[in-house]
Amino acid sequence: MCIIFFKFDPRPVSKNAYRLILAANRDEFYHRPAKPADFWGTNNEILSGLDMETGKEGGTWLGITKRGKFAVLTNYLQPKIDVNAKGRGQLVANFLTSDLDSFSYLKKVSEEGHLYNAFNLVAADFNNTKSDSVYYYGSKGEKQPVKLNPGLYGLSCSLLDTPWKKLQHGKRLFADIIQKSHDIAKEDLVQELIKVMNNEEPQIPDPAIEEQGKEYVSPILTGYCAVSVRCPGYGTRTNTIVLIDNEGHVTFTERTMMNCDITQWKTSTYQFKLQQ
Repeated sequence: MCIIFFKFDPRPVSKNAYRLILAANRDEFYHRPAKPADFWGTNNEILSGLDMETGKEGGTWLGITKRGKFAVLTNYLQPKIDVNAKGRGQLVANFLTSDLDSFSYLKKVSEEGHLYNAFNLVAADFNNTKSDSVYYYGSKGEKQPVKLNPGLYGLSCSLLDTPWKKLQHGKRLFADIIQKSHDIAKEDLVQELIKVMNNEEPQIPDPAIEEQGKEYVSPILTGYCAVSVRCPGYGTRTNTIVLIDNEGHVTFTERTMMNCDITQWKTSTYQFKLQQ
């Protein structure tokens, strides 16, 4: 039950404003092997965590490149999945390594969406020489990619901005922090957003989640009804904050669980400037 909040403004008026502020939680089984965020290989071009589950190695849920290509993925809450479907993590990895722009890539994905279990994918191009563009495609939604207007959005394991209570609650908390973003230091903004992403207040009952997940047993769904999920052996194991400022400086902070232990966490921060 991953969850993402983001606000983008391709031409912020204030010098202290951000073109992108994004906060995301990856919810997953604690034992599923994955590498924490780092640059790939030797060229330091692509930054992301990596899935290391057998048969799905090299996929990822969120990543960015120094050329300004960015993508983030969530699954779609559905009890029955096809174990033979293609790994959804490749949808992000393939975009980060491709030469296609975000619309062209999502257009291609929309034609192949049936090969995967249901998903949501946001792909963006942040470039210092061209206008930023952000597109969304949900395999259970519109047939074509949707261009997103500047603004604030929330995405969990349903379609973009589906009014789940946890999503609405998190968006309010996120928006409150965004309003202060001009006036606080970058490091403080990151910490405030991490606090939002670790909010464990259950937003119940939620008829929308119950309807979409009606084949799940009630206690499982109840455990999913908070921004930060805590269930036995499953839950929020990675917080990621991505900031892109007015001049193209990227700050990527990941807080990730260590050793399947909710008391052990490692925080890493990477900073770079988008290439022309």
